[in-house]
Amino acid sequence: MKKTMVAMRHGQTVFNERKRVQGWTDSPLTQLGIEQARYSKKYIDSLGLDFDHAYCSTSERCCDTMEILTDMPYTRKKGLKEWNFGILDGEPEYLNPPLAEYDEFFSTHGGESRAQLVKRMNDTLTEIMDQPDHQNVLVVSHGGSLRNFERYWCPDDSAFIKGRLYNCAVLVFEYDTENKTFELKEVFNPNYTGDSKK
Repeated sequence: MKKTMVAMRHGQTVFNERKRVQGWTDSPLTQLGIEQARYSKKYIDSLGLDFDHAYCSTSERCCDTMEILTDMPYTRKKGLKEWNFGILDGEPEYLNPPLAEYDEFFSTHGGESRAQLVKRMNDTLTEIMDQPDHQNVLVVSHGGSLRNFERYWCPDDSAFIKGRLYNCAVLVFEYDTENKTFELKEVFNPNYTGDSKK
């Protein structure tokens, strides 16, 4: 059986705006973040899916984003949280190492390795999608978590994503219950900055 999962990154936060590392720490959405969520909601609505369940990270920024997208009840899951960056959480982004060094860097500084993050996301999302009454599921999570999950299932993603995964980017996956696999089908990745013409 094939199912659909629509996953979105939360809107811009105060820490995003101030260029602070934001993993398991939290900060509220900015006004732009609220507008970004409303903007991407139009795309999600255009998919014409009747969502039967909704899930988000336990971080407030994801809950607030979810409540802009839908008024349906949703479940908060710790497994959908952002990458745990350890002692780098809350620090200026310039302290992060080059991307090529991310794999084990944070796990040696009190956080998670990339492999731990991907396993956590895979385990959580597979458990969600395997539930028999789940057909079309809406998920709100984080940039690092979603991008690493997406790259695990779609290593050559250049046809879908050019550069980074922006705030309120939407990833549409097809889930195969027999093989327990996710296939990336579509991406909406607007760099929405408040200009209604974009």
